[in-house]
Amino acid sequence: MKMKAIAVAALFLACMTGEALAHFGMVIPSDNILEARERSVTLDLSFSHPFEMIGMNLNKPKKFFMVKDGQTTDLLSKLRATNIMDRAAWKAEVPIKRPGVYTFVMEPTPYWEPAEDVSIIHYTKTMIAAFGGDQGWDEPVGIATEIVPLTRPFGNYAGNSFSGQVLLNGDPVPGAEVEVELYNKDKKFTAPSEYHVTQVVKADDNGVFTFTCPQAGWWGFAALNEADYTITDPNGQEKGVELGAVLWIYLDEYK
Repeated sequence: MKMKAIAVAALFLACMTGEALAHFGMVIPSDNILEARERSVTLDLSFSHPFEMIGMNLNKPKKFFMVKDGQTTDLLSKLRATNIMDRAAWKAEVPIKRPGVYTFVMEPTPYWEPAEDVSIIHYTKTMIAAFGGDQGWDEPVGIATEIVPLTRPFGNYAGNSFSGQVLLNGDPVPGAEVEVELYNKDKKFTAPSEYHVTQVVKADDNGVFTFTCPQAGWWGFAALNEADYTITDPNGQEKGVELGAVLWIYLDEYK
């Protein structure tokens, strides 16, 4: 009840300020770079407002898989129910045996958002580098919409700029609007205003954007587009669909 009250209060505040809280699909691994002693990675799958740490229930995803060297491995059977931010979420432990770059992808079941009168589907991915491998991170995986990194998405420091290209049905999205948020996991930071919670950057005519991440941690990038189809809402009415291309990267502090 407490978390529900917080969520309602946050939504009310967003409406009063004119700023809607940004939704983010989340696929967060236990580490984004694996050393030789590590032979598996644990991934947390959730749906949330990551800076405010307000969770939403994530039904079991429609798809969850891993791509390496163009080969796809289905991981749906590895998902186990858990709670993240006091809401239903999922966890998976995946063995990693060979060097390379591994891309993890979640396609969720549609989430009905009554406040926006749409269903939300966030195609969410992240990448890890294992045992010195660093090839293939700039390749699309072929999902409905995605952000393809143009900056290597691992081995970066806080303060680095990150560039990516937004694709929808395999084509660049000119002028795509990309929302950016820090996963404020330990609630270390407080935003100066509602506008500071979600950063926004526009892509160019080729769907390419650049953003400089000022803090260490997990950063999420979400490019939203309207689908060319509808889904029935809980009352059986045909309603629009928000397709999100979401990518998570990690930036380290200098030591």
